[in-house]
Amino acid sequence: MNKKVLYLVHAAVIAALYVVLTMLARLLGLDSGVIQVRFSEALTVLPFFTSAAIPGLFIGCLLSNLLLGNLPLDVIFGSLATLLGAVGTYLVSRPVKSGAATAKQSLRRWLAPIPPIAANTLIVPFILAYVYRFEGSVPYFMLTVGAGEVISCGVLGLILLTALLKYRKYIFPLPQENKRA
Repeated sequence: MNKKVLYLVHAAVIAALYVVLTMLARLLGLDSGVIQVRFSEALTVLPFFTSAAIPGLFIGCLLSNLLLGNLPLDVIFGSLATLLGAVGTYLVSRPVKSGAATAKQSLRRWLAPIPPIAANTLIVPFILAYVYRFEGSVPYFMLTVGAGEVISCGVLGLILLTALLKYRKYIFPLPQENKRA
């Protein structure tokens, strides 16, 4: 299969999954407010496997925020937070060129959810405080948003990453990206 087509298909599927999972969280009342647990944020570990997840996550978040009727600054900065987290996950998961790669391979897996947790914890509280004008302080929102991100990206994301490790060569068959552990 053509690499460019496969890349686009991966990005599109990831974007669609992000939207569907965000809508599910909305139906359950978990996607907005001070503590946000978007199931879709678990997908932010996918740049560990493929760079196609970066545009997929960004477009999925952008579409979700638009479809949910979020305010324009939330759409922009919330989507940028997801983009920064996805890029960070991709960079953290890149193979180390040194000889002692085995220990670092395992470490990269555990570090994969850290960038999206950090990006959202640093950006979303300002959206809550200054765009939506929720009652509370930015540090309080950092604590609550961070807690939701730890659940979404840290717990659910690591479960997803661990489950996909066994099947990565079938799901993400791009040859230049399958060398990650």
